Amino acid sequence: MAKIMDNTRASGASMSWRDYYELCKPNVVMLMILTSVIGMLLAVPGMVPLDVLLIGNLGIALCAGSAAAVNHLVDRHVDQKMARTFNRPVAKGRVEPMQAAIFALVIGSLGMALLVVFINTLTAVLTLVSLLGYAVVYTLFLKRATPQNIVIGGIAGAAPPLLGWTAVTGEIHGHALLLVLIIFAWTPPHFWALAVHRKDEYAKADIPMLPVTHGEQYTKLHILLYTVILILVTMLPYITGMLNWLYLLGALVLGAGFLYWSLALMFSKKPSVGMDTFKYSIVYLMALFVVMLLDHYLLPVPTDYLRL
Repeated sequence: MAKIMDNTRASGASMSWRDYYELCKPNVVMLMILTSVIGMLLAVPGMVPLDVLLIGNLGIALCAGSAAAVNHLVDRHVDQKMARTFNRPVAKGRVEPMQAAIFALVIGSLGMALLVVFINTLTAVLTLVSLLGYAVVYTLFLKRATPQNIVIGGIAGAAPPLLGWTAVTGEIHGHALLLVLIIFAWTPPHFWALAVHRKDEYAKADIPMLPVTHGEQYTKLHILLYTVILILVTMLPYITGMLNWLYLLGALVLGAGFLYWSLALMFSKKPSVGMDTFKYSIVYLMALFVVMLLDHYLLPVPTDYLRL
């Protein structure tokens, strides 16, 4: 017991700002902010006001970081059982649960205050709903309740481009919802590829991810099916006149790449193919939104589309 206490004190003594930074899941938040920024830029023909661009994304990032910190806090016992997460600050004991809770409350409150005071109430409300959807509905309930956890819970993580759009316009536009739909369709094949690679760890932690409850082949088939759905969904911005041929070309090329990795995951015996598919899915989403932005500025469509 004394040794455990000594180890705990040693872990606590090594706590640093990097642990709090890690609590925010910076890589995930940066990807979310990329889609939020591009959601803002797609909402208007020209440039977004600088104060909205900076303060709006700071507020959204702080709220996303708060939700991530809650995830670290709630999942600390699960994280201890998984190689991918066992060294997280709360799981490892470098940050106490109460400290993580206070940190999440402070940065979440600060983010909400920025959105309410400097942006608009609609964006603040949608951000709060997204935060609660991830931190409470997904992390506390869905993750442990159903193998469809990532499908249902994915709607919370798909919100950033809508938040960016409403921060600029103050209204929910159909084209903003298309961006949400794209990330919503992208989430299952993205996350299930990781779950296939980490199947044994999820089983050990008693988390009912699809590969654990239904097997790898069943999951790989669903990754392929969702990839086809994703490719079809990414056609909608072109079909509805939101974006032009450059986006269509980019979406088809990137979609072909995703389809290749989905098929590779299904038929290849290479041990790393699950992780390779997961990594490609991240590059895919980033590249898709960058292509949207290039199309928006290089091949602008009539501004009437913003009123549709």
